[in-house]
Amino acid sequence: MFLYGQAAAGGAAQQQPSMISALIPFIIIFVIFYFLIIMPSRKKQKQHQELIGSLKGGERVVTAGGIFGTVTRVLEDRIEIEIDKNTKIHITKTSISAVIPPGGEAPKS
Repeated sequence: MFLYGQAAAGGAAQQQPSMISALIPFIIIFVIFYFLIIMPSRKKQKQHQELIGSLKGGERVVTAGGIFGTVTRVLEDRIEIEIDKNTKIHITKTSISAVIPPGGEAPKS
């Protein structure tokens, strides 16, 4: 018992690690998290914004809900698409998930 008490007292006299050395593992984890999760997500979001910004009438699109249609009008906050003869719907711009190239099929996600 006596030896244990001396060892504990001697351990308390040692210097504590600095704050920086304690934060280094957290900083490394954040950097890894940034490169694996945040950066690709921002890149994908930027590509989607460019896709929405470049929409014009006559393009075939696929909505997030899986509806295929042709853009007839691009309004400020929404898009009008024609899904069949005399059937037009208005959807939000963010609901567009992909543009179908002319003569092509819907791109794979």
